[in-house]
Amino acid sequence: MDNYKANSPMPSSLKPKRRKYNIPIFVILVLGAVAMIFPFVWMILSSFKTTQDIYTYPPKWLPSTFNWKNYTAVFNLIPFGRYYLNSIFTSVMQTVIQIMLSIFGAYAIVFLDFPGRRKLTTLIRTTMFVPMVVTLIPMYLIFNALQDTYTGIILPQVFSAFTIFLILSFFESIPRDLCDSAKLDGCGYFRIMFNVVIPNAKSSIATAAMFAFLGHWKSYTWPLIITNKDTYRTLPIGMKYLVAESSKEYQVMMAASVMAILPVLILFVIFEKQLVKSITLTGMKS
Repeated sequence: MDNYKANSPMPSSLKPKRRKYNIPIFVILVLGAVAMIFPFVWMILSSFKTTQDIYTYPPKWLPSTFNWKNYTAVFNLIPFGRYYLNSIFTSVMQTVIQIMLSIFGAYAIVFLDFPGRRKLTTLIRTTMFVPMVVTLIPMYLIFNALQDTYTGIILPQVFSAFTIFLILSFFESIPRDLCDSAKLDGCGYFRIMFNVVIPNAKSSIATAAMFAFLGHWKSYTWPLIITNKDTYRTLPIGMKYLVAESSKEYQVMMAASVMAILPVLILFVIFEKQLVKSITLTGMKS
């Protein structure tokens, strides 16, 4: 009897299922990944090349010698360090203020009942369809007195309807029972927001913060309009001046580009799990 059980074939329901791979889709994804990674790899390798390597035909992948002088040349041609620090300071401050304003706005729209709430929501939503070019002249007339100041760079760009509705979409998924329970325990609006709502929406807030920082980091038009001195100019404006100073030295521009994307890459590594989690939760919504 035992021999029969040992030699009997395993039921098909208990057999481990083999994974089926969709080869065409896999190939398409690999080609797409290579196409996206290629510019970054080329940029990093080109930042170490010499002028002769840059103009060699056919193009060389690897530099003949790793030339670190390209990175020091960036600081010699323009006040790159000053531009870099200005961008970090303004982008961080803009992101913090924007996220805080968006959290307050989203919380008020979702959890508070006040007259004109729907009209206010519609008004905020319509601002998403107004091009920035249309608002440049009114913004300049309002903030002209703050020209060549950090406040003039930061304040006009801290309101974002997109960020409000991104956070709002996650606030709506939080069960109202949690807030009602907190009210029964004697919590006020601010305590409910900071102790109940925000902890349950960390992934969405982190995602919104990453998008906000990226938008402010690459902002070019408004800082160009409101600043006239190198003391307050940001990195995108500095890159324009670098192109003018080193129009033929592409390896120097590649070195500056590598340093310019480092904060964004670091931010992505820090918030990668939160970003994936927010995308997963978005896909699970009904």
